[in-house]
Amino acid sequence: MASLLSLEEAIAAVLERARPLEAERVRVESSRGRVLAEDATARVDLPPFPSSAMDGYAVRVADLPGRLPVIFHIAAGRPAPCALGPREAMAIATGGVVPEGADAVVPLELAQAEGEWVELPAVQPGSNIRWQGGDVARGKVVVPAGVRLGPAQIGALAAAGVSDVWCRRRPRVAVVTTGTELRPPGEPLRLGEVYEANGVMLASQIEAAGGVVERLTPVADDEQAHRQAIEWGLSQDVLVTSGGVSMGPHDLVRGVEAELGVEEVFWGVAVKPGKPVSFATRDSTLVFGLPGNPVSALVGCELFVRPALLALQGAIDPGPPLEPGILGQSVARDPRRDQLARARRRVEKDRILLFPVSGQDSHMIVRAAEADALVLVPRGEGELSAGEVARYLRLDCAG
Repeated sequence: MASLLSLEEAIAAVLERARPLEAERVRVESSRGRVLAEDATARVDLPPFPSSAMDGYAVRVADLPGRLPVIFHIAAGRPAPCALGPREAMAIATGGVVPEGADAVVPLELAQAEGEWVELPAVQPGSNIRWQGGDVARGKVVVPAGVRLGPAQIGALAAAGVSDVWCRRRPRVAVVTTGTELRPPGEPLRLGEVYEANGVMLASQIEAAGGVVERLTPVADDEQAHRQAIEWGLSQDVLVTSGGVSMGPHDLVRGVEAELGVEEVFWGVAVKPGKPVSFATRDSTLVFGLPGNPVSALVGCELFVRPALLALQGAIDPGPPLEPGILGQSVARDPRRDQLARARRRVEKDRILLFPVSGQDSHMIVRAAEADALVLVPRGEGELSAGEVARYLRLDCAG
C-alpha cells in the first residue's frame, strides 16, 4: 500500500469532488431531512397581527391602575369589532388580536373581576403583546440555503406561510457488499459462512444522511459477478462497496473498477479502524470502497460517505461534525494512525464524559453497538489521559 493519507487530507479530497446536485421543489410537509438549495423567505409577517401572549385584559396603560368595564371578550380567531376606547378593557385569550387603541395586556392572574368590571394594576407599555412581525417580517429569510431541515425549521416555514421549498435532490446510492461467505440473516449457516450485516447497516446510515438506497444481494468473489454489480452501481450518484478492497487474492473490487474506467483518488488512510478505505470517481459518480470488517465499514461511512452525501445535497457544513468532550478514562495512542475509539457518552452537570467500550477490534460489531460516540484519538506516542479534552463524533444521529 502506498503512503497513507491523513484523515484530514482524505476528507478534503472527498468533499472537493462532492458537487451539489440539482434542485427540486418539495412540499414543506415532506421536507424533513432535506437541504435547502435557496433561502426560504416569509410570506407574511410573523406574528401576522399584534397578539396577546397570555389570557388577560387588553388595556390602555394610561388608564391604569383602575377599575374598568369589560366591553368585549376576544377569542383566538375572533377579533374585536371596534377599537378600545379610553377607560375601557377587553378580555382577551392567548393568541387573540390586540385591539386598536390597546398598548398592553394585563395577565388574568393580576386581575380582580366582578361581573363585567375588572380591577387592574399598572403595567408597562407593550406588556404581554406579541407585535406584528416581531418574529420575522414578510420577505425576510426564515431558513437560509444549506440548512438541513428538521422539525423546528419545518414548523417555522409553515408558520411563515411557506408551502414549498427548493431543495437539492437526494443522492441515489448503490450499496454492494461482496463475499462468497455472506448469507442473509435467518438462513442456516454452513461452516465458513457469516451473516451479511454491512449492507443493512450501511443502508441505514446512508438513509439517515438523506441518500436513497438501492441494494443488491451479496456478490460472490467472482470477477464477472463483481463487474455486473459495480457497473450497475456506477449508474447512481454514489457507489458504496463493502469488502474486497485490501490486497488478498479475493479482493477484486478495485481491479474491476479500474477496468470500468473508475479513477482512484486514494487508497489507504492513516485511520484505525478502516485503513484500506478507497475513494474514486467515474464521471460524476463518487465511489467508496469500505473494508469488510463491520466496524471499519461503520466508521468509514461516518467519516467519508456521510459528509459526501450531505455535500451533494448542498449542506453548509457537511462534517464530519466533531464535538468536544472529556475523556472518562485514558486511551492509548497509535504512533502511526488516528483512531476512532467506540465510546459511551455520559452527561455530568454541563460536561460530556466519554468512556471507551471494551472490545475495540474492527470485527466486534456487537461491542460497537454499545457505543454512541466515536472518539478521535490523534496518532502519537503515549496516551490521552482521563480528564483531557477529546473530540468525538456522535453515533446516535437518526438524520
